[in-house]
Amino acid sequence: MTTEHVEPTPVDPDALREEVQAKYREVALAPDAEHHFHTGRFLAHHLGYPDAWVEPLPDHAVESFAGIANPFHLRQLDAGEKVIDVGSGAGFDTFVAAGQVGEQGQVVGIDMTDEMLAKARRNAELLGADNVEFREGFAEQMPVEDGWADVVISNGVFNLCPDKKATFDEVFRVLTPGGHLQYGDIANNNPVPPEALREIDLWTG
Repeated sequence: MTTEHVEPTPVDPDALREEVQAKYREVALAPDAEHHFHTGRFLAHHLGYPDAWVEPLPDHAVESFAGIANPFHLRQLDAGEKVIDVGSGAGFDTFVAAGQVGEQGQVVGIDMTDEMLAKARRNAELLGADNVEFREGFAEQMPVEDGWADVVISNGVFNLCPDKKATFDEVFRVLTPGGHLQYGDIANNNPVPPEALREIDLWTG
């Protein structure tokens, strides 16, 4: 019998989540305030989202968008696909996905911040998006059954997860065999000093 060695996470996961929630709570409640990153329609245009995807969405559904890339650049979704949006925030990418998969498809957005979830659900009602559902949960513990999704999308979220292996294991669990992972994220090509890895402000900044 062999046991797998599991490396300890460099920061307290609960403390990191609290800091991330605090930051994105501000983005949900005050999207026009000054943040250390761009948001909204300006950001979506800067990241290459076509106007045809963004312009039909009301401001309330776009203003709290805070991604770092365009996961649909890798592949446009097919009609009828089942999609999970990990770290869905106020739902911008979720609604873009919903438009691509159509009425026969389904999109589940997962987020851990109450204010983002509340805003996302209001946006879904505003848009009449019957093929969209938002659930509370973590990237490392998604509230979705095994093998449900044809596609998992995510935008600037995995870098905020202290346990990357658990996150990718969870993606593998929820994807159907042959499914797609389409995500944009921040990566560092250089080794990060151990003392820096323990600084939560560097994770969230």
